[in-house]
Amino acid sequence: MAGRIPQSFIDDLTARADIVELIGSRVELKKAGREYRACCPFHNEKTPSFWVSPVKQFYHCFGCGAHGTALGFLMEYDKLSFPEAIEELAGRLGLDVPREAGSQPDNSGSTTPLYDMNLRVAKYFASVLPNDARAREYAKKRGLTRDTADKFMIGFATNSWNEVLKRFGANDTDRKVLAECGLIIERERTDSRTLDRHYDRFRDRLMFPIRDSRGRVLAFGGRIIDQGEPKYLNSPETMLFHKGRELYGLYEVRQSRATLKRLLVVEGYMDVARLHQAGVNYAVATLGTATTPEHLRRIFKLVNEVVFCFDGDKAGRAAAWRALGNALPEARDGRQIRFLFLPEGHDPDSLVGEEGREAFEKRLEGALPLSEYLATALAEQADLSHADGRAQFAELARPLVTKVAPGVYRDLLIERLADSIRLTSARLNQLWFNEVTDSAGNHLAGTPASAPPGARNPISNRVARDGGGNKSMVTRAVKLVVHFPTIATRISGALLSKLEMTDDAGSRFLFELLDQLQQEPASNTAVLLERWRERPEVARMRALAGEEMLGLEESSAALDLIAAIERLALEPTIRRHDELMSKSDLTDDERAELKELNVAIHMAKSKGSPAAPVTSGPAR
Repeated sequence: MAGRIPQSFIDDLTARADIVELIGSRVELKKAGREYRACCPFHNEKTPSFWVSPVKQFYHCFGCGAHGTALGFLMEYDKLSFPEAIEELAGRLGLDVPREAGSQPDNSGSTTPLYDMNLRVAKYFASVLPNDARAREYAKKRGLTRDTADKFMIGFATNSWNEVLKRFGANDTDRKVLAECGLIIERERTDSRTLDRHYDRFRDRLMFPIRDSRGRVLAFGGRIIDQGEPKYLNSPETMLFHKGRELYGLYEVRQSRATLKRLLVVEGYMDVARLHQAGVNYAVATLGTATTPEHLRRIFKLVNEVVFCFDGDKAGRAAAWRALGNALPEARDGRQIRFLFLPEGHDPDSLVGEEGREAFEKRLEGALPLSEYLATALAEQADLSHADGRAQFAELARPLVTKVAPGVYRDLLIERLADSIRLTSARLNQLWFNEVTDSAGNHLAGTPASAPPGARNPISNRVARDGGGNKSMVTRAVKLVVHFPTIATRISGALLSKLEMTDDAGSRFLFELLDQLQQEPASNTAVLLERWRERPEVARMRALAGEEMLGLEESSAALDLIAAIERLALEPTIRRHDELMSKSDLTDDERAELKELNVAIHMAKSKGSPAAPVTSGPAR
């Protein structure tokens, strides 16, 4: 047990954990809306007050106050130490716990043996393909050349239950590594014969090694070459492989010497291989999942344009709609997100083979921008010929638009949608976000003329709900981040820099929290809390995680957080303003400074920050 467990592994372990499954194996849980409830296992009660959130991966008892993550539950319920809880949770997921300096040798957590084994097996599969008549004929029928197969290290797994096991599982250590790589499966029933305890996962399949950005083999995808189910089979999640993070073909894309301007996201391994073979060497594929926010963040670190390519059938359009939902939070100024739908009966593999690179790339030029696809898809769900249908269109569009970060892109998206329902963008902004704009589209201070006297900007109201003062505002902001850790990535660098410059201890803590999350995003509340486990602030963070935030969605939480940070960043300006206002006699320099402070505060108010009222100042 010697050696420190890397924080990155703890983050990944917590992100993969299923707290509902874990607690449900010990306590009888019942579905209650989006959460689960039960009688608390930590105190006697007749009415259930123990709640488990699958979104936050967090449990909380409103009776006794017990709360925590999956690891915390194991520690409290099973009375395990923190390292023991990690070992237990990792064991449930089939993972070995890695350790830093002072740890045991490779076989007790190092990933080196897994990478080595995957590479050896990938080379073996690649050696089989040219020598197996059926596999060779299938690859030829699908249009794959030998050069393409070599480029992607495409191979073949023979129709055997134990070929990989026999070749690479000579002893217990090797069989353990094969199992950790997901290459063999342990039988439910075993006998005394060693090899019969396991069998090969992949059989009679064309094999596609999945490589990371360094070219290391993480996992495999297999395509059946005759009849059989499933048609495609992927490696399971392992210590190396997390399908929501990796993109097939990205390593090969980065090996190309051509300037990378865009990425084309398709759905299949064969699509990627055939597109590269045709010269479309910027194609990648997701691994049996919808495009995730993590995929998009990786993509936009490399390029500013992504085109999603889908079949034109019902399944393809459903996949496109899911991709749209995940892409909206990443849509912003300077980025292009487009959608290409192929003719009925074609996929990228068959179409590029039929018409070639130039014709295929002409289709890419005609791909729908996100704004046009969104407007078109919504119009298919509502009849725009009458007022009722246009109102339905607006109602469908609003929660999608709120996912987009405020800025030029969102304003232009609203303008496009407003045009569809015959409203001005200013009016739609006013109805959706209570924002008033002038004829040029500039945001103005205040609220709509129809608002009751004294009404505030809704963003200001959200920040003010917890009452006045820095302490309550910091608490509100930290609570938002604890409940919705992913909103930290929506805070601009300029706004975060303003927060860094404050001298308030609470604001400084908020800055540290946001800065860490921007550098290392946390997928849910549990990941964030486990990352701060050793810090004294974690007790308060856990308590905030247990408090309710009824009716608040992630997009609204992001706006709340931005407004709170703007107000906190303005606090030193307000204090200096008040200090000068309290003086009976000001120097010329102080009068000039006060004037500048008045302008700064008024500007902040016009953007929605709930700044203190400003008077004209003492007479000169």
